[in-house]
Amino acid sequence: MTAVDAAGPRARPGALGGYEDWPAYMSRHHHRADSDARQELADALGVPGVPADLGSPPNVEYTVHWEKKHDGVITSFLSWQLGFGPRTSAWFVRPAGATGPLPALLALHCHGGIKYYGAERLVALPDESGGTGAVMPPLEERARLYGGRALATWLAQQGFAVLAHDAFMWGSRRFRLDPLPWRTAGVMNGQEALWRQAGVEPSAPERYDAAAAAHEETAAKAAALVGSSVAGTVAHDDLAALSVLAALPGVDAGRLGCLGFSGGGGRALVLAALSPLIRSYVVTCMMTTFASLLPAYLDAHSWLLHSPGLTRLGDWPDLAKRSEARVLVQYALDDPLFPEQGMRDAHAYLSGQSPTGQLLTGHLPAGQSPSGQYTGSFWQEPHVFTPAMQEEAAAFLASALQPRHPINPPVPDRTRTDS
Repeated sequence: MTAVDAAGPRARPGALGGYEDWPAYMSRHHHRADSDARQELADALGVPGVPADLGSPPNVEYTVHWEKKHDGVITSFLSWQLGFGPRTSAWFVRPAGATGPLPALLALHCHGGIKYYGAERLVALPDESGGTGAVMPPLEERARLYGGRALATWLAQQGFAVLAHDAFMWGSRRFRLDPLPWRTAGVMNGQEALWRQAGVEPSAPERYDAAAAAHEETAAKAAALVGSSVAGTVAHDDLAALSVLAALPGVDAGRLGCLGFSGGGGRALVLAALSPLIRSYVVTCMMTTFASLLPAYLDAHSWLLHSPGLTRLGDWPDLAKRSEARVLVQYALDDPLFPEQGMRDAHAYLSGQSPTGQLLTGHLPAGQSPSGQYTGSFWQEPHVFTPAMQEEAAAFLASALQPRHPINPPVPDRTRTDS
């Protein structure tokens, strides 16, 4: 109990702003998978169900608000309402002039410590406002983490149809933190004092992101109480978006993939393990062993990685073995968020070799074996998704999904290292 908890009987603000309907929804809807292995993972994460008949894809109705042609692509702004929480915003980008069904990708945005914005960071908006009245996304984040490239738009220019959506807790799906819950308010009082001392006047997005960082622990507590987890509820949003992507005009539902950097890479790993629709995927800067996080790297990661009960099913790399899809994992050797040995042990394990460090003790469900479709690459980079890494990712996805438009091969880069 904190001092603010023990204070007088003031009215306590709600801690689920915009998500007051989440607990009731969870009590009625649990994800139903098409295999025991996928059900085991869904149960461990507490994935809410997107209503559908067992064995059928969810049917999520979406609205197209506008579409514009620019830079060789057509960008459409979409939205849909899930069973709980705020309405989801998304951007669908496809090559202009394309004929016939296209291979399609779900581009999964990173965590980045920025929750005010979601998928905008991956999309080159025609007028950089998206026609929604939204504040411009932080282009400095795109420059710092993605080499200045709008990933979803660039992938569409390479011949893919790409959907990028806001996930639970981000962008249009963020919590409404006004008024602030008491614990979050206590953290923000200290942050406001630091800003005043430094003579800083934060923007509304900066103030929100500081509050959201403190509130993520509260969201994780709420998820646990309703029988879910942060990763499980994010997976629900990703499964719903995948069903939208499969139903969009001009998309070949038999050639679907996904990719993500950092927290988005973790989302790609979980989504591929949960959905048989994913044929190929890329995980960038989000692979290690659980043991390598102890004791020094726990605070480097969000609740997307730390899901209670997940270790009962095995280690983090075991999720890749739960999918039959082809996977490329890109490791950054100068990544301050992961120890190198943990990355190399994960790579050795997924390659069928004996790890040189801490042995993994994970297991697969009975009757399941590694698919042998793993590829790992090592880069002498920090925690970033560089254009050269993106080009390798696009070429890998193209080899599996075979787009009609040619994909440029990855550019040789001196930062790439031997695996």
